[in-house]
Amino acid sequence: MSDQYTLQDPTTRYPKPDDSWKRYQEGPGVEQRQHPKPDAGETTYRGTGRLTGRKAVVTGADSGIGRAVAIAFAREGADVVLSYLPEEEADATEVVRLIEEAGRKAVAFPGDLKDEAYCELLVRRAVDELGGIDVLANVGGKQQTQESIQDISTEQFDETMKTNVYALFWTCRAALRHMGPGSTIINTSSIQAYSPSPTLIDYASTKAQINAFSKALAGSVASQGIRVNVVAPGPIWTPLQQAGGQPTEALADFGTQTPLGRPGQPAELAAAYVFLASQESSYVTGETLNVNGGMPTP
Repeated sequence: MSDQYTLQDPTTRYPKPDDSWKRYQEGPGVEQRQHPKPDAGETTYRGTGRLTGRKAVVTGADSGIGRAVAIAFAREGADVVLSYLPEEEADATEVVRLIEEAGRKAVAFPGDLKDEAYCELLVRRAVDELGGIDVLANVGGKQQTQESIQDISTEQFDETMKTNVYALFWTCRAALRHMGPGSTIINTSSIQAYSPSPTLIDYASTKAQINAFSKALAGSVASQGIRVNVVAPGPIWTPLQQAGGQPTEALADFGTQTPLGRPGQPAELAAAYVFLASQESSYVTGETLNVNGGMPTP
């Protein structure tokens, strides 16, 4: 199968959705139950040693974008601590195997990002097991579609904020205690930060916060030689979409509004995170890198 270095037509590299994509699964979404299965780079990402010796933490590492990032980091030479929910153990086990097959160390550490203590322990586990942390990729998030603000419960709003924003604050604060010059933090925003859907009020709000938080943090730690950047995905085919992230009836058209005419796959995000984690981006900080199929952003 072709890899990310093979010349391909981006409009036909991956399939467009159809009615067979209209399936629902209870959250959190599990990749093993998703149809069609996303490409997270399992057979398509080829590493070239760009992160040799790095010590990384990836949240949401069991499936979707986080899975693709963890696989890519390992194939580029990094050891990885994987954060995910306990319910996602089966997916995470696959990622652990792929990391170990790449010859790198994988540390599975399940838990809930809404728990401040867990976020602190996540970083501590990296320090203890890997000997430090120099890359933090915050990918894990919560997204639930609702027709109206009246349908968004305080519980849902609180869970979305804690998963997407509070956890970001907790993990960044903890990681920065151990990071030195050359270290990088990569947070995950969304096209929703710029073009929010009426059905994703709480989620879109968190993604705009992530952009602002990351730019402020980048300025705060620049003098320490630490860089902070953001990747902002567009419509990407992940388990989250079938687990209430989108209305089920809308999945047959998911991503077709982009200029490339299809949803993105997690593997197409991996290189963006690798670039921002690597020395190649040494003069890039406070930046948001949009990977969204051509959807205009400010």
